Amino acid sequence: MAAEVFETMGTVASITFPGTPPVPRILRDIRNSFARFEDRFSLYRPGSEISRLARGELRGPESSAAFRDAYAQALQWRSLTHGAFTPHRPDGVIDLSGIVKAQAMEAAGALLLGSGATDWMLNVGGDILVHGSRDDGGWQAGIVDPLDHSVLLAGIALQDPWRAIATSGTAERGEHIWRLPQATPFAQVSVLAADIIDADVLATAILAGGVETLNHATDTWDIDVVCVDRTGGLMVTKRLRGRLPGATG
Repeated sequence: MAAEVFETMGTVASITFPGTPPVPRILRDIRNSFARFEDRFSLYRPGSEISRLARGELRGPESSAAFRDAYAQALQWRSLTHGAFTPHRPDGVIDLSGIVKAQAMEAAGALLLGSGATDWMLNVGGDILVHGSRDDGGWQAGIVDPLDHSVLLAGIALQDPWRAIATSGTAERGEHIWRLPQATPFAQVSVLAADIIDADVLATAILAGGVETLNHATDTWDIDVVCVDRTGGLMVTKRLRGRLPGATG
């Protein structure tokens, strides 16, 4: 088992390989790909494209095609989730942090597959995308109790069709999600999906929109969801319910 570990997007990323990792050039390309996403979309970098837009130094039509594409995708998700996911802060500033990490992970996965690497796990700040398998079986992801980080709520097998899991919650960063007024106060939402962008966006949307958005998401997309409320209670989709004692549907 080999692993590549690096810092990016304000967190730690790791790529685990059950066998021989790709040549150093591919791993360097992946790091550089993440760096380009940061350079364009980080509001914590004064010189980034999104920061220049926020200050009014750059107008929307003058932004790069990559920025416009990401923004358009985020706007589409806003429509699909009935406003639960939004690419705007309450003051109107464009903030694409709810989608660009997943886009960067998707791009890294494409680089790995393009290099011929078929068995790997990419973990960026707890959001996971996998392909293939480990030598000893399938990949596993753990869901941690947001009320007690020493407790593992469940170990989830990541295998077809679920290649991705993303979690949105308040335990690490506090109340950083702009919730809809009617939202159920979930403390944490984890979404399993075939696609990391679906998983990441819908985890954020369900946290922001509560049970109403949870029902809409599970009716619309083929996903599984684990929600933890502020008392530690669980709401879990049917396919996962048997693995989580105390869960409700």
